[in-house]
Amino acid sequence: MAEIAAPGVEVAPTSLRTVIAASSAGTTFEWYDFFVFGSLTGIISKTFFSGLPETAALAAALALFGTGFLFRPLGALVFGRIGDRAGRKGAFLATVLLMGGATVAIGLLPSFKQAGAIGPILLIAMRIIQGFALGGEYGGAAIYVAEHAPANGRGRATSWIQTSAAFGLFGALIVILVSRTALGNEAFEAWGWRIPFLFSGVLLAVSIWMRLKLSESPEFAKLKAEGNECKAPYKEAFGRWPNLKLVLIALVAVMFAQGAVWYTTFFYVQTFMERFLKAPPETINLLMMAATAASAVGYVVFGWLSDQIGRKPVLLFGMTLMLAAYFPGFHMLARTLNPALAEAEARTPVTVIADPADCSLQFDPVGKASFVSACDIAKSTLANAGVSYRNEPGPPGQPALVRIGAQTIPSTGAAGLPPAVAKAVKASVEARLKTALSQGGYPVKADPKRMNLLGAFGVLLVFVTAATALYGPIAACLVELFPTRVRYTALSLPYHIGTGWVGGFVPFTAFAIVTTVGDLYSGLWFPVVFTAISVVTCLLFLPETKGRRLDA
Repeated sequence: MAEIAAPGVEVAPTSLRTVIAASSAGTTFEWYDFFVFGSLTGIISKTFFSGLPETAALAAALALFGTGFLFRPLGALVFGRIGDRAGRKGAFLATVLLMGGATVAIGLLPSFKQAGAIGPILLIAMRIIQGFALGGEYGGAAIYVAEHAPANGRGRATSWIQTSAAFGLFGALIVILVSRTALGNEAFEAWGWRIPFLFSGVLLAVSIWMRLKLSESPEFAKLKAEGNECKAPYKEAFGRWPNLKLVLIALVAVMFAQGAVWYTTFFYVQTFMERFLKAPPETINLLMMAATAASAVGYVVFGWLSDQIGRKPVLLFGMTLMLAAYFPGFHMLARTLNPALAEAEARTPVTVIADPADCSLQFDPVGKASFVSACDIAKSTLANAGVSYRNEPGPPGQPALVRIGAQTIPSTGAAGLPPAVAKAVKASVEARLKTALSQGGYPVKADPKRMNLLGAFGVLLVFVTAATALYGPIAACLVELFPTRVRYTALSLPYHIGTGWVGGFVPFTAFAIVTTVGDLYSGLWFPVVFTAISVVTCLLFLPETKGRRLDA
């Protein structure tokens, strides 16, 4: 029996399965590419930014991760226009070619030690191409599936597009874990990190083959047959208030939260566990793979649920749950993965006493700041050690002091000194602070024997539930929100601003806040604010779209 996808257009169930499989496979591959980079940020910082200090190198790598997201809205506009004027199929076939080529190229780039600045410059170019391509991917895949699916099963059908993100992340983590285990940490960090990037060449071939088998979506084919395809997508989508209003509602009421919640759950939490909690990379990979496997089920469940009770209540549930879980969840992660750190913070608090004029912003994505004042050296050492600290104003003109429990360690500035002398001064301060931290009970790294992995997974499961409840119904909701003539353009732009400019910069911005403020949990305010805005606007302004006819 045929399933009705649009008036006058019938699609057999097997055809719908093929549409979902081909669309999801390509999206899985593109997410795999993006996630490989996100998961290897620490190694990439050492490989391509080895000329920078440790904190600046990681910051630059996180900023580069965000750079890919920065260009996603541009890709959304370019491919959205192609998709609304020429068709859905061609637009998202082109995106997979661009994404795959850029990812394979990253695996072949020379390091900073091999080629100096050429390596980082080429890496930036590849990340821009990746982000540009991904900007056209999601909208095309989501619309293509939704325009084939029956009205009463659109949430379930399009949820597989969200599940493809889980498959992509899971695949990336699997390849990284297998490569790291087979080669050992030393070889993997030296050259083995290239394997996951090069492996994407195989996935690229499979994705192209599957997408070449697809035909145009019935909704767009009907529109084109009637001569009603949009000739000016930008003007119609953004120049007419009824459509622009929907774009703004989609962005603020849905995509602000989606970007904040999803990227906190699957990316910033990895930075937090590795950088601040000092958990072993292998443990983090296993936890994230388990969480990602659970998410693959969650997307489909919540997509199906939105077909039963509506998109809006499911979306609101996900946002609200995460809003309540941000701070308690991350505190619980610290207690389960590194209890010694949580105990030391409670027993032996750390305070930096310094003249505010002596303290710089402890974040530099371009690596130009030297951080050589007494305050800067003290704070950067504490940030690198994953230690929370309070800031207390000190006497003007006096060097910074670091109080660790009952101990007070003076810091020393290195401004104006020759590089070799400045390096020695910083090393001396770092050594004294690390000794005092050790005496105060602060661990150098998490103790595997004291880890409560089940408890940590429980926290991640709460995050995953929130993320999948929010992400599962999103494709159906956004597709149903916009008219067919401008659907690709109007859907893609808010989606990629939300995921790219809000979500993509969660690790980057949260890390910046932490290294500046000194509190390991202060970075969470970035996703909290965006999630809270969405909860309010979704409740007040987002219409229910379940069951809408796509040609209405």
